[in-house]
Amino acid sequence: MEVPRRLSFPLVLPKPASSARSPLGAAGQTAGSSKDQTGGEEFISEEKTPESGVIVVVEAPPEDGKAARRFSSQDSFSEESSLSEERLEEEAREAQRRAEEEEAAAKEIAAQRQQLAIQELVESERSYLRLLHLSTVTIRSNLQQQLQPPPAGLDSMFLHIEEVIDVSSRLLSLLDQKQLQSGEPDFLQSLCDSFLSLSSEMEAAYKEYLAHYNHVTEVENSYKQKEALWNEVVRVIKAAAPDVNATSLSFFLVMPVQRIARYPLLLQTIQKHTDASHPAYALLEQTAHTSVALNCRINEYKRFREVADKYRKTEMLTIKDKIVRLNTHSIAKKTARLGQQIKHEAGLKPKLVDEEFDALEGFFYVLENGILELLENVEMYLQHLQGFLSCRTEDFDLDMDGEKAPICYKEITTALRQWILPMFEKRMRKLIHQPLCALRDLLVGPRNLIRKRLDKLLDYGVIEGKPNLSYEEQAVANTYRTLNTLLLTELPQFNGLALQMMWSTLGTFSCLHRDLAADMEQLFHSFAQQLPHSSLSPGAFWEWAESSVLEGARRLQHLCRMVEDKLNAPDSQPLSPSSQRRLKQLTDKHGSGKIFQVMSTVVGTRDLDLNLTKGELVAVISEADSRGDRRRWLVDAGGKRGYAAASKLIRYHQPTDDPPPSPHPSLTEDVTTRRRHSYSPAGNAPLPMSQPCFQVVGAYDFTARSKHEVSFRAGEPVRVLEPHDKRGSPEWSLVEVRGGQRGYVPSNYLAIMPVGAGLPPNPGFFL
Repeated sequence: MEVPRRLSFPLVLPKPASSARSPLGAAGQTAGSSKDQTGGEEFISEEKTPESGVIVVVEAPPEDGKAARRFSSQDSFSEESSLSEERLEEEAREAQRRAEEEEAAAKEIAAQRQQLAIQELVESERSYLRLLHLSTVTIRSNLQQQLQPPPAGLDSMFLHIEEVIDVSSRLLSLLDQKQLQSGEPDFLQSLCDSFLSLSSEMEAAYKEYLAHYNHVTEVENSYKQKEALWNEVVRVIKAAAPDVNATSLSFFLVMPVQRIARYPLLLQTIQKHTDASHPAYALLEQTAHTSVALNCRINEYKRFREVADKYRKTEMLTIKDKIVRLNTHSIAKKTARLGQQIKHEAGLKPKLVDEEFDALEGFFYVLENGILELLENVEMYLQHLQGFLSCRTEDFDLDMDGEKAPICYKEITTALRQWILPMFEKRMRKLIHQPLCALRDLLVGPRNLIRKRLDKLLDYGVIEGKPNLSYEEQAVANTYRTLNTLLLTELPQFNGLALQMMWSTLGTFSCLHRDLAADMEQLFHSFAQQLPHSSLSPGAFWEWAESSVLEGARRLQHLCRMVEDKLNAPDSQPLSPSSQRRLKQLTDKHGSGKIFQVMSTVVGTRDLDLNLTKGELVAVISEADSRGDRRRWLVDAGGKRGYAAASKLIRYHQPTDDPPPSPHPSLTEDVTTRRRHSYSPAGNAPLPMSQPCFQVVGAYDFTARSKHEVSFRAGEPVRVLEPHDKRGSPEWSLVEVRGGQRGYVPSNYLAIMPVGAGLPPNPGFFL
């Protein structure tokens, strides 16, 4: 009897999460269906579960219990499947809950970090402002009071720090006005709005301070070189700030440099811990970008200022210093610049043209000329005003005591010179002259930068077309671009401010003169009733004033003519031994009639011109130059020959101890002496005589050479008015000839002779 084989088929069961893998699941393969020797069939199949991939092999029971077992297996499988789905759903809910908890925890941590970053920004700003106040107010005042005299340059170290303190205090005040805490949602938006609203003021304050910070370090280093002074400075700093471990001023003054660079870091930290869904996230991102751009612009401005400070200074170098600076590099650079300039002028190479800069440069030079000319005119005006104040005519006695007009004149001029005009001059110097001098000094920097830009432009023209630049050539190109950008940015502002200052100065000048006119009008009104012509009508008064001015001008002109005649009277000075030797040499060579004397210093301006001093003797060789110009005479100066201006030469009359021999009989010495002292310069009347016995006549012919001299002929009687010139020299005499003409003649050209010596007596020309 043949035993039937068991039938087997695979049953896929879900694998519990906590159960171990079934040993049956380890079977890699099962055989397929096959037939045995008796022709029976065997069913073997395999299948992987979708969840666990376990293969369950189930052998079929005998055929008589096959149906019952099939229903039992199906019920068990459905129960296990439902249990597995519930467990999966529970695990999914648990994972979601844990993810939500982790996300909430992460948000909480980010919110805490955001709040800490905001608190750090605000609290560090308060601490920063407190330390700036401490250094600016307390430490600075203590240094000025306790160190006598205060250290040089102390105030310059705190330059522009007031603007930094102002913008920082305004930032904190804007945050305090909202009355929000750092943990509130709206505080972040308030912080961003406050920072953005002050960004322009912040840039203006910090860029000037950072550009000036190098000067702070220079001044502090100069203090450190003086050990005693530096010890006192450190002592004052420690006493003023005991809770701060500070040992130098730079500990406080470097804080603005560090603070402006810290704003982007703090804002980026806040942005990092802020959710993108936050309402103020976009504004925060804009604020962070603004802070970064702010630092970039400040750094660029500082670099521009460093380049400007390097090139705008005027170095006062001696020739020795310039020679020491010469080297192959500098010579090659200057040669290349000269070559570029020649090529541009010759048209061999096109010139780099910048119309915008050329317009700015032209306007700058026009403005410079206007400022310098205005300053020159103001200085001349003040000089004339000072000369007017120095002439105190009211101090002279006019011999007009008792008259109202001179008394009023003295009082008016005294008030003008002691109060009104000195105050006007003081205001002129303070409000006009000093600002113009400061503006003139400010012109030096832009002028030097413009010249340096031209040099760098020539250097840039050499390397412009090169595809690859070396390190030095790249530095040259960067320097030119920096100078060009700096001038295009700053020169319009300078031109505008300089022009505005110039117009303000002219307006102030007009206002000062208006005030001066008002003061003088008020002064004259107080004396108007005391003047004799105050009752005249306006027309009659102006007619009287015009006639009085014309009469005064005529008198003044006559006085000036008299003074000029007196000053231009011929003057004879004794000759030095060297001049006497030259006179003898020139007289022997050219004769006495060719000897001339230099009236004023002669400076040669043309070829073959001589340089002659006043009083020097020369001999005239020709009264015209080689071209026939009679304004230049050819003269001999005692060895050297050349041309001199004829207008500065006067004929020299050689004085002699004895008068030249007269063709007429002369008197004895006693009689001559007695007759010469019979008159005086004061014009005393001669002793009464019944009839004149002697008369003065011309011994030689004399021709006048100027309007101060008079001509006469030998034997012509003359009348001696003064036996000397205006300076008391007896070598010239003031005489009157026939016709009433008066003038000076050489005293040795006159002779005294008896009346009966062949000439008719003329009582009007007697001594």
